[in-house]
Amino acid sequence: MEKELEGRNVNLPKLHGAHVPHRKNTAGCAPVRMPVPASVTIPMSMHIGAPAVPTVKVGETVKVGQLIAAPGGFVSSPVYASVSGKVKKIDDMLMSTGRFMKAVTIEADGEQQVLETLAPPDVTDLASFLNAVRDSGVVGLGGAGFPTAVKLSVKDLKQVEAVIINGAECEPYVTSDTRTMLDDADWIRQGIELLQKYMQVPRVIIGIENNKPQCVKTMSDMAAKLKNVEVKALPPLYPQGGEKVLIYNTTGRIVPEGKLPLDAGAIVINCTTLAAIAKYVATGMPLVEKVVTVDGSAVKEPRNVIAPIGASMQSLFDFCGGFREEPRKVLYGGPMMGIAVPNTEFPVMKNTNAILALGEKDAVLPEPTACIRCGRCVDACPLNLMPAAIEAAYNRRDVDKLRALHANLCMECGCCSFACPAKRMLVQTNKLAKGLIMADNAKKKAEAEEKAKKAREKAGKEAAVK
Repeated sequence: MEKELEGRNVNLPKLHGAHVPHRKNTAGCAPVRMPVPASVTIPMSMHIGAPAVPTVKVGETVKVGQLIAAPGGFVSSPVYASVSGKVKKIDDMLMSTGRFMKAVTIEADGEQQVLETLAPPDVTDLASFLNAVRDSGVVGLGGAGFPTAVKLSVKDLKQVEAVIINGAECEPYVTSDTRTMLDDADWIRQGIELLQKYMQVPRVIIGIENNKPQCVKTMSDMAAKLKNVEVKALPPLYPQGGEKVLIYNTTGRIVPEGKLPLDAGAIVINCTTLAAIAKYVATGMPLVEKVVTVDGSAVKEPRNVIAPIGASMQSLFDFCGGFREEPRKVLYGGPMMGIAVPNTEFPVMKNTNAILALGEKDAVLPEPTACIRCGRCVDACPLNLMPAAIEAAYNRRDVDKLRALHANLCMECGCCSFACPAKRMLVQTNKLAKGLIMADNAKKKAEAEEKAKKAREKAGKEAAVK
């Protein structure tokens, strides 16, 4: 039944999810600019795709907005200096993923001198618009980090039936997108106008959870001045901001398994991402800073901070008064899908929307107990998966069963683990299950290639004999 309905406008029940704690403590806090840090460490990979390639050398003087790394391929993104000063080192750094990546460390001079040659790009058509988006250094700023120019590079614009602007911001604590909608509504408007002018977008939908009434009103007032733009106030049900969930809840369409949003006629773009594109087109200043929500039970003075990319987490926590208690866990992003880091020296990156420091009570996980077959994980899953069955199949290393259960569809939102009364590590197991499928796919591909190679060799020998 679901296969028959994929990609169509259908009247299905709303997708499931979890009612997570709100904890938007900083929603009313306008962003405050932090002092220029003594140094910044800027990774070459702050996006999905190939790492950027450094274009500067140790000892070189740089200014704000200066290119310090060029894209390493089509799916990549340029990187710019966020402070003025001198390149101190270019070295490998351990990323939160556990991998090493090149990073450029700049010793700041505190003067924030802007590169004199910066100027608004000359945008006259679709090609120059996409070039501007690429040159801006903008990637998915809601956390995904996918290069935005690649996302907007659509071969057939007729495929794009709707652009959905993601203002859901459904994770607890995080309010950086909220502040964009409240403080930068005009930049969002200019971003929409750019999409309508150069991509001929027929319909724009702004999706916002209805527990953000100020955002709904501000965006509705802005949308009223434009054509073919609407605001949809959505139920506050996590993970409302997930691409597939947002597409379904705004258009009624299902993104087929293994396909992209474009296959359902949609492009999803984060509201802060869109505002950043508009700023670059108007000013020529590339992405060099971010509004970051700094919060969590261990933080003394939670606030939204305007921070240069590459500033250490610790410098942001210090700007927010330090800690009220020793943090037991520090995260990039929200508590549902955030990534834990081993220390606070990790830098703010392009896609950092929040950093959280959690105290003992919020950080220590309870011990898991036996599954009681209650089905709450199934009821919570936004993609209608069966996490307990996936866990059982993974424990048996039954790859065929994992495929049959569509384990690869899991978006790792954590709803299953959140809803589980036995506190089982379901989302972690789902991730491992996806890795098992990937490894099996690679094995089968290698076996097929080896078989084909032997067949070619055999055919070659037989031809030689004849």
